[in-house]
Amino acid sequence: MPRFDRYMLAQLMMLFGFFSLVLVMVYWINQAVRLFDQLIADGQSFGVFLEFTALSLPSVIRLALPLSAFAASVYVTNRMSTESELVVVQATGFSPWRMARPVLVFGLIVAALMSVLVHLLVPLSTAQLNIRQGEIAQNVTARLLTEGQFLEPAPGVTVYIREITPAGELRDVFLSDLRGESAEITYTAAQAYLVRVSDDAQLVMVDGLAQTLRKDTGRLFTTSFDDFAYNIGDLIAVTPREGRSAKELMTWELLNPTPALEAETGRSAARLVADAHDRISQALLGTVGALLGFAALMVGGFSRFGVWRQVLGAIFLIIVIKAIETAGLNIARSTPGMWIASYLAIAAGIFFVVTLLYIATKPFLFKRKPGALA
Repeated sequence: MPRFDRYMLAQLMMLFGFFSLVLVMVYWINQAVRLFDQLIADGQSFGVFLEFTALSLPSVIRLALPLSAFAASVYVTNRMSTESELVVVQATGFSPWRMARPVLVFGLIVAALMSVLVHLLVPLSTAQLNIRQGEIAQNVTARLLTEGQFLEPAPGVTVYIREITPAGELRDVFLSDLRGESAEITYTAAQAYLVRVSDDAQLVMVDGLAQTLRKDTGRLFTTSFDDFAYNIGDLIAVTPREGRSAKELMTWELLNPTPALEAETGRSAARLVADAHDRISQALLGTVGALLGFAALMVGGFSRFGVWRQVLGAIFLIIVIKAIETAGLNIARSTPGMWIASYLAIAAGIFFVVTLLYIATKPFLFKRKPGALA
């Protein structure tokens, strides 16, 4: 590559890495806070939290890369324009089309990274994440038992456990069941154990007291017991996971949907095919975003007042492209055979880039030529 191409590509890659890191951290922190509250509150370890956040990272990176490519392109072009570097290069005979070559190479690199993410890493990580979520949901202790907190595993049921020993013994247990139509029952026990019976779960309480409040008479009855088994299977019932979601499928499976795959995912063939082409479109959006940021800032030429108007125009165009992407995806998902609508945003982006670069090569296209003033 010529020296200018290498120089500009190096600048783009450096800023792309910086913006990607910032955006990924923003997205990741937003998601990690929700995961932390959910997992730690359910009694999971910090290691499980780290595992879940790691599995969610490919999806987060997928969202950040196209925006990072656009931001890097705008920033580098703006800096090189402000410092007159682009003016010098143009004076040597480089046209805007020629100067766009390193940006195109940069965009293709981003597209390659996006392709690895959307076609491989995101489906694999999503599948593993769903499997781990199912395993966590089946964990009785994690879902129901957390020491030192009042939990409500089901409407009308409150559980409190003062301490859970490493051996699994529950100490000082309080359980309130207000679901009965005729009576409300409160159990207290010095000790309790979780016991699996076939596919059901029993909470065996030892050395306790049952208090029954009759709703019709308001009378309270107390019963002491040495041991008592309380069925908690309905409190921790987990709907078994059936089949895979469309996000877990590889792209080639989405492109060739079968009736069995439609039944497994609960989606129509048109929607599955549209999802596959949406992945391809997402990978190409990184290239379009990079070229759009460059082309928009090339319009208007050098100005000591900066190119803030071109920057605003580029942001407006990227918003338009995202709106077209959403509209095209909705058309592709709802209409069989209209998968090509998934590429409307790509077509619109290429049209904008070509138009802007053409205008950049014709600086007097919308102005009066100097000779016309006479």
